[in-house]
Parts: sequence; C-alpha cells; structure tokens
Amino acid sequence: MLLFRFIILSISLLFACTIIAMPAQDYLPADSQFNKKITLPSDSLGFEIGQRHVRHDQLKNYFYQLAQDSERIKITSMGKTAQQRDQLLVTISSPENLANLSSILSERDILSQKVSLKTSQLEKQKSDNAPLVIWLGYSVHGDEISGANAAMIVAYYLAASTDEKLTEMLANTVIVIEPSINPDGMDRFVNWVSTYRNSSNNSDANHIEHHQSWVTGRTNHFWFDLNRDWLLLSQQESQHRLKYFHQYQPHVVGDFHEMGHNSSYFFQPGIQSRTHPLTPKRNVELTTTLAKFHASALDKQNRLYYSEENFDDFYYGKGSTYPDINGSIGILFEQASARGMQQDTINGLLTLEFSIENHVTTSLSTIHGAWKNKEKLKQYRSNFYQQSKKLAKNEDFSGYLLHESKDNFRLNALLSKLTQHKIQVFPLTANFEFEDREYQKDNSYYVPLAQPQFRLIQALFNQQTHFKDNTFYDVSGWTMPLAMNIESIQVNRTRRLKVAKQAWNGPAGFNENNENKSAYGYIFEWHHFLAPKLLNSLLSRNIKAKVSTKPFSSLINGETKHFKTGSIIIPTGIQENEKWQEHLIAASNRAGIKLSRISTGLTMKGVDIGSSSLKPISKAKTLLLGGAGISQYEAGEVRFYLDETLNIPLSIIDHNQLKRVDLSDYSHLILVDGDYQHVADDTVKKIKAWVKQGGVVISQKRAALWLAKQEILQARFVTQEQINQLFDHENLNYEDRNALASRKRIAGAIFQVELDTSHPLAYGYQQNLLPMFRNSNLIMEHPQKPFVTIAKYTPSPLMSGYTDKNLVNRLAHNAAIVAHNFGKGRVIATTEVLTFRGYWHGSAKLLANSLFFSKAFSAPLK
Repeated sequence: MLLFRFIILSISLLFACTIIAMPAQDYLPADSQFNKKITLPSDSLGFEIGQRHVRHDQLKNYFYQLAQDSERIKITSMGKTAQQRDQLLVTISSPENLANLSSILSERDILSQKVSLKTSQLEKQKSDNAPLVIWLGYSVHGDEISGANAAMIVAYYLAASTDEKLTEMLANTVIVIEPSINPDGMDRFVNWVSTYRNSSNNSDANHIEHHQSWVTGRTNHFWFDLNRDWLLLSQQESQHRLKYFHQYQPHVVGDFHEMGHNSSYFFQPGIQSRTHPLTPKRNVELTTTLAKFHASALDKQNRLYYSEENFDDFYYGKGSTYPDINGSIGILFEQASARGMQQDTINGLLTLEFSIENHVTTSLSTIHGAWKNKEKLKQYRSNFYQQSKKLAKNEDFSGYLLHESKDNFRLNALLSKLTQHKIQVFPLTANFEFEDREYQKDNSYYVPLAQPQFRLIQALFNQQTHFKDNTFYDVSGWTMPLAMNIESIQVNRTRRLKVAKQAWNGPAGFNENNENKSAYGYIFEWHHFLAPKLLNSLLSRNIKAKVSTKPFSSLINGETKHFKTGSIIIPTGIQENEKWQEHLIAASNRAGIKLSRISTGLTMKGVDIGSSSLKPISKAKTLLLGGAGISQYEAGEVRFYLDETLNIPLSIIDHNQLKRVDLSDYSHLILVDGDYQHVADDTVKKIKAWVKQGGVVISQKRAALWLAKQEILQARFVTQEQINQLFDHENLNYEDRNALASRKRIAGAIFQVELDTSHPLAYGYQQNLLPMFRNSNLIMEHPQKPFVTIAKYTPSPLMSGYTDKNLVNRLAHNAAIVAHNFGKGRVIATTEVLTFRGYWHGSAKLLANSLFFSKAFSAPLK
C-alpha cells in the first residue's frame, strides 16, 4: 500500500473544517496486511489520528478495545495520577508469552539472581531463550503529544499485523508500551489546543493555539517535569512506573519527545563526550548500532534528522538515561513540534500528522533493530550485572554507612528510594565503631557495593566534581544522601560490622502517643521533617502553640530531657478548644512524632514554660505569585512541599491579578525565580506598604534580585559584568564560545553552606553545615550588617557536580540566605532552590521555618 494523503470532511457540533489526515494503516509499512477484526483507531475515536488531538480518556478507551480484540495485548493500570487518571502499561507479545508473563518476569528480577563472574551453561541457556524486552515510553511531557498518538498506531500494528515475521518476533519478544507517561499534562495541553484551534487550519506561529499559558502541559499535576524524576522519585507517577520497569528489566528503552518547531528529528547516541562515565562504552556502541536502523528508516521517507549533537546522556534521572545505569540501552527521540495542529517552520509546513509519522517510523525501527541485535543486547545486559562483583572489588572501600539519629522521616525516605531502585540496604544489628566514633544500630544502615546495582549505587552516592566535558544539558550533581542531609560514610572495613540477613523493606512501627488529661502540656521537637505539618494541623484547629527561642531541660517520665531552641510547646492552660488533646494526639500519631508530656511549668534548667522567651506562633496564610515569566517548576516545588507534603494551604494567583488582591488577608508572600520586570509600579508600592505593616516576603533567585532593585531587600548582587571579568576572553576562537558559556554557567551542582543554627530560620538543624542545591550563577554578597546572614558559603563550597573554579571561589564566604526587618515586616531571600525537584529534603525546612518563625527574630538594618 503506497503512502498517500487524502482530504476528510469532518463535521462536528463544535466546528466544521477541512483537514488533511491519514488512516492508521498509511503510517505503517506499505506491504502490511492486517486482521480486520482488530479495531482501527478511527473506529474507536471517531476521527483519524492526526485529524485532531486525542484526550487521555479516548486513548485509554482505544487501548482497552485493543486488548478486547487481540490476544496479543495485556493492559495493566500501574496506578493513578494526582488527578485520578490511569497510568497505562500495555504489554504486547504472543498469547503464550502473555499467559506465562508472571514466570517470565520473575526470572528477570536482578535481586533473585546470584551475581557471579562465571555464568553456568544452564543459566546461559535460560538467558538465551528468554524473550527480548523492549519498552517504548511516549509523551512524558504532556504537550509533546505526537508520541501518545504514535503509541496507538504502533500498538494497532503489533496487534493487527498478519506478517509471519512479526508473529515469529512476538513469540520471542515482549514489547511494553507506555502510551502517555504524563496523563494530567497531556489533557491540560489538549484542552488548551482544542479551545483555541480555529475552524480552518492556522499555521501562523504566533497564533495562540501554539502558545500555552502558565502552566503548560509539559508538567504533571504538581508542575514537575517527570522526565527529571526517574532517579529522584518524588512524584507518584514515577514511583508507579519504576516498580514495573524493574519487573520487566527491558533490554532497550525508547523515550519519545518533541523539541522546537524549527528543528528536524533527533535520535541518540548524542554527544558521546557528555555520556556519564559510569555508563559502559558498550552501551554507546549498541546505541550507535541501533541508530543505523533509525537512519535507514527515515532515509526511505527522505526525512531530515541528526544524531550526534545537542543532547547528552549524563543525568540518570531521565527516561533515556535511567535505563543506561540499569543494564538497558536507553534511546532519546526528539521530533520537531507543531505545538498544535500545524505550524510554519524554516523547513516548511510542519503538521501533527507528520510528527506522528516520524515517531511511528522510529518506534518500528527500534523494534526491528533490537530484534536484529537480540543476542548482543541479551549478552550486554547479562554482562552488565555479572561485572558488578568485579567492579565492587576494584573499589578501595566496601560500602556506605548511612546514619541519621534525629529524623526518621528523612532517613526512611532515603532508604525507600534506594529500595525502589532495587538497591539493598541492611539494618545494623549491633553498634559499630568506625574512625573513633560509635554508630548506633537503631539509626544506622549499610549499603554494600557488592550487589547487582553497583553502578546505580555509585551514581546516587558519588560526589564527582571534575569531568571530561563540562557542558551539561541538565544537572551535574544530584548526590542523594546530600540532598536528604543524611550522613553517608565510606566504610573501608567490615570487621565487626554486624548487619541483618534481610534487607530493609519498610520503616518500623511507631509507638503511638496517648492522651493524658492531667498533663500540664506537651512538647515536640522541631528536628522532625514533618514537625511543620503537625504544627500547622494544630494551628488550623485553633490549638495554641509556642516556640522556644532558648534551650531548656524538663523532667519527662522521671528523666531529665534537654530541649533545643525551636522546640514547640503546647501548654494546657491557654487552650480554648475543648478537644485540643484529642486533635493533638491524632495529628502527632499521623505525623509519627513523639510527644513529651510535662507535668509542671517549672523546668530543670533554662527558661520556664511561662517565659516570654517562648514566642506564640500564628497560622500562616500564604500567597504564591505565579504567571507568565515565573518558573512553573520552582512554583510547583514550593506547592508540592507546602501543600502535598505538609498540608499547608497555599493560595496561588497570577501576578497580573495582584493589584486586585487585599494583601492584608495574607501573612506571607512567596516569590520564586522568574522575570518580575512586568510587575507594575503601583503593585510594587502595594507590596512595600504591606511588608512595612507586618507582611513577610520570601524570595528565591531572580525574585531576590528584583526585591533588591525595588529597595525592599537590602542586599548586593554580583553583576554579570563582574562574572565576565573572572574569565579570560582573549585568544579564543569562535568555536570556543560554547565552552566559555558553559564555564560561566552553574547548570546544577551541590554546595556546602554554614548555617547560623541559633537563628530561628535555622531551627531544627543539628549541624551547622548543610548541602544546598544551586542552578544559577546569581551571587549575593555577604552583608556587612550583623545578624542578617542565616547561611553563607564555606571557604571551599563545591561538594558535587561541576562549577568552574572561578565561580566557586567567587561564591566562597558569600551569602546564601539573608533575612532582615522591613518596617514591621520581614524580608527573606535566597539564591538557592530550597525544595529542588521535591527530593531536596535537607534545605526544605528553611522554607517552613520562614512561615512559622519569621516573627521570632528581629534584624533591623538601622
């Protein structure tokens, strides 16, 4: 069947228009024959693919129809998104394989296999006879919609084709399709395009159809980029997917995206010098081998493409790189995007249909190339895990010891992430002495290097700061223990290290608090990660609480217990809510926080319970500014931490609407990174007046710089000209321009700051050194005024990732977080990302402290 285009007249209740569209068969190989009993996409949708945008419910219905029609299809719901859409996993293989799928998958579990440098003949025969597994994931960015459409055509082909070679291939292959990785973002985009699409096709790049408002369909419900979350696992979609990824253990993973409309088509290997050093060279070789199949398929259609530019394979948190650290071959595909039905480009008219066709083509070339190289791919995966034991022996240490004595939540969160990545972590069964220090067994865990996931352990734990190529598409440092602020020690000896035989598989049960009517009051400590959640729950019930600004000791159950600054006291005598104890006990048990019951207001040492050093805490009513020009990612991170994690309500408004809002209704205003130059002068005056009357403004990155320009924040920033002066611009060739730009950029690295733990904004922190994440070269100079700096960079601050030494030296000793009075109000500013990508638990509490303790300090500038 020759590929051709024809005109369909589509008349609907919404609009009537003439649209070019192809039936599903015309996207597929010309000589294909199909089982007529298998439902075509158009029969389910009511229109041809490419004729209009498909909603997620329509996509879901079609796949369930396919499963009903074909014995080659099995549908699994991996879980639901935050907006309750199903995350579909479509398994395609022979009926025999599907009937035996549980057994096939159980044999692929890397933790059930013995890691050995020698493979027995029986094991080798089982591996050779095991099916090839190919995973195809589409539209992780919801507005990169051609992938989700292509998924339906690829599935139809695999279900309906009567080709004998395909039948033979399916008998020995399991193909996994994730039709829409981001269902919530997908529907957000489809609703936008469907709303603004004209009755007649409009290819004008300026038309509103092609320009989404804030926020875009790229992100999920919480405005997170799911293509950065494979490693970090902050979002439920990622957690659901990873469980099945490790069950299927694919040999090849296709990751289908879209890029700028004036581009063409990209497939990896990409820039090979920017491949993570933990990725085996054989991975790149096999990726290059498969690239020839994509090139051949696109050549037959005379399509433009490129393969070794722009994109790298460094950050393991993406859909095309996470497979590389898990024994698979991950391949990124990028198609120029119409961001609508069609758009004019430098390469001519680009249509949705054209984009879908390219993704269908490379989906099939991925399957074809993998099938032709199945022995090589199987051998590669086998070698990948067999080499783990040898690689571990080559290291000069045996594993990592994890320790956190005060906050079980952060510790358990790290252990949970490691476990989801199939990394085994073992509890200590006895205290362990190492380098003149004793680690208590109840809060220490051991991660041995000698296990199948050796490379992934290194990827999550290493703190590399020097790289062969210093250009990064994404972050260069993501060390997970640093992000969670969990102590991680390399252990070079295991003598006297006693660990459990079974790996950690979940937190221990919590010894619940009980109500006591005779209690003088209760205390809980602020070092718990969920302490802000508990406090907010109490304040929401009008339960009165105070924070201690000085340490004290009280008699608890007959023993003297020391309480640090930041401890929260709930005295009985000032409560007005008759059921306050009932609510307190229930909320503390939900948060897993132990309460200390006190029987007297007289302490053993330090301030008493009636002291004025115990400051009353008010409920925060917080406003987050959003809208065009403001980072949807950083806004989403703040929203996720406050609303989802701590259950603190957060009002979000567009900056254009700020002029109509009565700011006196709010206690706090949060400004994340963005361009605030469009904020009107009268709105700036309004913000100034509100802060002077007692409001608190919290700013991050460029928002802090903007506040300084408005003379609300008293801070000085290093200018771009001063940064340029750090670098030698002489004797450079034109080809050196990208390398110089990379040196001037902090793409994403981890730095160490020194906290003033006596400051209320740092309450709850046990140590004065804290790892923080930074992804900009915005530098705030250290203020000359005392008592204003909460965190400043250490003399040698770079901990993980790449930053040019000139920038590192310029950052040293300068401020990371400052706060001061402004009239009756407070101004808090940071150049860091406090809640980066939802997993940076270490610095997140600084944001919560800014809500509850902003009036517990006073730092006037005059």
